Amino acid sequence: MGANSSTINELSENDYLKKLSGTEAISENEPFWNQLLSFTFSTPTNSTDSKLLEEATISICKSLIENNPRTGNLGALIRVFLSRTKELKISAECQNQLFIWQAHNALFIICCLLKVFIAHVSEEELLLHFSYQKRDPGSYESDIEDLLEELLCCLIHLIVEVPLLDITYSILLEAVTALIVLLSYQLFRKEIIHESVIHNYLMQGRSLPYTSRLVKTLLYNFIRQEKSPPPGSHVFQQQADGGGLLYGLASGVASGLWTVLTLGGVGSKQSPVQEQSSPLANQSLLLLLVLANLTDSPDCPNPFRQAIMSFRNTQDSSVPPSPSPHSFQINFNSLYTAMCEQQKSDQATLLLYTLLHQNSNVRTYVLARTDIESLVLPILEILYHVEERNSHHVYMSLIILLILTEDDGFNRSIHEVILKNITWYSERVLTEISLGSLLILVVIRTIQYNMTRTRDKYLHTNCLAALANMSAQFRSLHQYAAQRIISLFSLLSKKHNKVLEQATQSLRGSLGSDDSPFPDYAQDLNVIEEVIRMMLEIINSCLSNSLHHNPNLVYALLYKRELFEQFRSHPSFQDIMQNIDMVIGFFSSRLEQAGSDLSVERVLEVIKQGAVALPKDRLRKFPELKFKYVEEEQPEEFFIPYVWSLVYNSGVGLYWNPQDIQLFTMDSG
Repeated sequence: MGANSSTINELSENDYLKKLSGTEAISENEPFWNQLLSFTFSTPTNSTDSKLLEEATISICKSLIENNPRTGNLGALIRVFLSRTKELKISAECQNQLFIWQAHNALFIICCLLKVFIAHVSEEELLLHFSYQKRDPGSYESDIEDLLEELLCCLIHLIVEVPLLDITYSILLEAVTALIVLLSYQLFRKEIIHESVIHNYLMQGRSLPYTSRLVKTLLYNFIRQEKSPPPGSHVFQQQADGGGLLYGLASGVASGLWTVLTLGGVGSKQSPVQEQSSPLANQSLLLLLVLANLTDSPDCPNPFRQAIMSFRNTQDSSVPPSPSPHSFQINFNSLYTAMCEQQKSDQATLLLYTLLHQNSNVRTYVLARTDIESLVLPILEILYHVEERNSHHVYMSLIILLILTEDDGFNRSIHEVILKNITWYSERVLTEISLGSLLILVVIRTIQYNMTRTRDKYLHTNCLAALANMSAQFRSLHQYAAQRIISLFSLLSKKHNKVLEQATQSLRGSLGSDDSPFPDYAQDLNVIEEVIRMMLEIINSCLSNSLHHNPNLVYALLYKRELFEQFRSHPSFQDIMQNIDMVIGFFSSRLEQAGSDLSVERVLEVIKQGAVALPKDRLRKFPELKFKYVEEEQPEEFFIPYVWSLVYNSGVGLYWNPQDIQLFTMDSG
C-alpha cells in the first residue's frame, strides 16, 4: 500500500510499506502516517482476492516481524489507529468520511499484518511485538499499558457503539474480521486451545462488561443482512463538477496519494452471488460462533456462551428466576425470520442448532410458531441434497430435527400443515402432502443414502430416533410416505439376509482353515438387527397409537406382508412382531371377507372400517418411544474444528495458507 501502486503485484515494492516494515523507527507524530493511510482500496470479499493480497504483501509482513523488535513500528501503527478511533461515533453522526476512511485503512493494514504474525509467531512472541516501543536511541522498554488488550477493547467498542451506515460498513466489517484474526491461533494448533492470553482478555478482561452488547450486535448484524454498499459510497467521491471538499482533502493529504486499487483489475465487477450477500452479516455470525465455542477457563465459564444461552425475547416482560449477568433481549420474530431465510449456509444451521440446544427461550418460541414449516422446509431441503452437503451440515440438520421431534406438540402440528408442490423433491411429483409426511420421506431417503454411501452408524441413529419420536403422532400419512417406510424395511430385510448368508459361507470356509482371517459378520449382523428392530418399533408405535389415522400405512403393510414372516419367530423380534402380526392377520381376514379383485379405494374403505372395529385391547402396549439428543462429552473436539473450518472456507476477506493449518485436514474443511 503506497504511492502510485496501480496493481496488487506492485505492493511488495511500495515505498510506504517498505518504510513501515524497514529498520527505521517511525514516530507516531510523523506525517508518514497520513501518507500511509491515504489510499482507497476495495476490501477483499472472497478468498481468491485475499490470496492475491497476501501473496503480494507476505514479504512486507515478514520484514516487519524481523525488524519490529528494533523499531516498534507495529505498536506505533496500532497507537495511531487507537488515536483515530476515539471520535469515530461522532464522525459517523457528522458524516466525517475522511476520518472514518483513514481509521479503516489503519485497521485494514493492522489486520493484514496480524494475520501473518499469528501464523508465524507464538502468542507469547506476539505479546512482545505489541510491547516494543522506541524510547531513546538504543533503549527499549515494555509499554506500561497493554496494547493488545487496548486493541481488543477498541475493536469491541467500535462494533457495539458505531452505527451501521454506508460510510461505516467497511470499518465495522474490518473490526469484526480483526477479532476473528486475533482468535485464529486455533487454526495453527492441532490440539484445542484451553489457555490463551487473548481468550482471557475477552472473557475476564476490561471488555467483559461489553459481552452481552457484542453478542446482541453480532446477532442483529446477522438479522439485518445488510449488503455491502456500492464501491465508492463509503470513501471520497468526486462531485459532478470534479471537486467536492472531501475529494479535495483526500487528494491533498499526501503528494504521493495511493492510486485507487480494485482487486481483479480496474473496473472489475462483483459476481451476482457476491452482490446479493452480506459480508458483515456472514462475518458477524462466524465471529459469534467462534466466541460461543471458546473453551471455559478454569475459574470462569465462557461469558459469550452464557449470553447466548440466556437472552430473551423483547416481548418477554417476565423476570427470569435466576438472571444471567450477560443476558439481554432481542426481537425473536426478526431472528426467526433470518434463520429461516439463511439455512442454506452451514453457519446459520449451526446457529440454529446452538440456540435450540442451549437457549430454552428460543426453543420454546420456535416450537410455538404457527409457521414452523418456514424453518423445517429449508432443513429438509439440505437433507434432500445430502450428496451436495458436507457431513457436518447434514449432522447439524438431523440433530435439529431430533431436538424438534422431542416435543409432542411439534409432532402433532407437522401433520396439520399441508404443503403444495414441493418443487425440489424430484423423485415423485408431490402436489399436496403434509409437512409430517414430507419429513418422513426425507429422513428415510437420508437413511437409504447413508446405507449405500457413507454407512455412518451415528447418522442412522439420529434419523431413526427422529422417526421414533414422531411415530406415536403419525397422522394421515401420505401413501408415498407409507410406502417408503415399508420399502426401507424391505431394504433392511434384504441386507439382513445378505449379511446372514455371507456370515454362514464365511463360517463354513473357516472350518477348513485354522489361520485364514475372515470379516466380523457377527458385528455387521448385530448392527443391522438393531436397525431392523428400531424400524419394527416405529411401525408398531404408529399402529398402537394411531392405527385409525393411518389407513395408507396399513395398506402398505398388507401389500408387503410377506416381508415380515421371517421375523415372526426370530428371537430378537418376537415380542415387537406380535402387534404387527395381529394387525396383518386381522385386516387380511376382513379383506378376504370383502371379496376378490378389490380396487385400491375399496381396500382403503375396508381398512378404515376395520380400524374402527379393531378392539384397542388386542394391541399390546409397549413403552413410548422417546429419544433425547445428548451432546458429546467433549463437544469442543467436534465444534471448534467445525467452526474454524467454516471460517477458513467462508471466503469473506480472509485467506490462510493451507500448508500452515494444523487444526484440521484440508479434506475435512
